[in-house]
Amino acid sequence: MSAIATAAVLYAVLVVLLRIAGKRTLRDVTVFDLVLLLVISEATQQALTGKDHSLTQAATVVSALIAIDIVFSYLKHWSPALDRWLEGLPVVLVADGKVLRERLDRTRIDENDILQAAREEAGLERLEEIRWAVLERDGRISIVPASERDRQ
Repeated sequence: MSAIATAAVLYAVLVVLLRIAGKRTLRDVTVFDLVLLLVISEATQQALTGKDHSLTQAATVVSALIAIDIVFSYLKHWSPALDRWLEGLPVVLVADGKVLRERLDRTRIDENDILQAAREEAGLERLEEIRWAVLERDGRISIVPASERDRQ
């Protein structure tokens, strides 16, 4: 099979398999999703450009990886403890305008990261304007602004 035909068939197989795996936005990509995508890219690369041009083997490997990912998603859904262990928990970084320094050190986040998120998400400029800053499980920082009453 020519390289173009192989690429087209593999593309179609990937689209079908990823649609079966479920919808997710790029913003919601977890560590497991990223690893899955990296391994899928390696498997498909071997079928497209490597010495092994076996489309069947690439489709089988990709199908197995997506099946494993689906099984893990069900296991995480059924077991909150497993979900916490695999995905982690949100971490409060700022409480009532006060930086929780040990948590910043542990998560390797600095005040500038928090202030950037505060500007982008809520239009806030100072830590005192933040009621809560939380490092979410997906790595983004969410901001809950302090009310006017809290700031006085």
